[in-house]
Amino acid sequence: MKSVEVFTDGACRGNPGPGGWGALLRSGEHCRELRGADPETTNNRMELQAAIEALKALKEPCHVALTTDSVYVRDGITKWLANWERNGWKTAAKKPVKNKDLWQALASEVTRHEVSWFWVKGHSGHPENERADQLANKAIDDMELANASNRS
Repeated sequence: MKSVEVFTDGACRGNPGPGGWGALLRSGEHCRELRGADPETTNNRMELQAAIEALKALKEPCHVALTTDSVYVRDGITKWLANWERNGWKTAAKKPVKNKDLWQALASEVTRHEVSWFWVKGHSGHPENERADQLANKAIDDMELANASNRS
């Protein structure tokens, strides 16, 4: 099974507001960058989307070391997801789980791979995390530029 390093980040300008996600995938000498945007979203949704899209981009089952700067994503997938599923997608406080659609999509993608989850402090100079952040922000910039040119 191939080993892949994945670094993800989400960004939002306003929360909610326009958002973007970025992912850097690396296997041996090969490196791939992905990004996307949403005109009205939240930071947590973009963090989740980055992980989903990165895993979805892998064409075959892989050993994945996924690094995120989102405690929400890391803890959600490693600590909370099983209980949410068992409790009918309700939190410990009996409230509906936020972003259920994305948690379900992430859970589905995770089943295809062997994923190890890592956390890094955001904006701390970690090169791959900084690059994922740049990709997320570039996605927002590109979307806003396209929207501005569509209005003119």
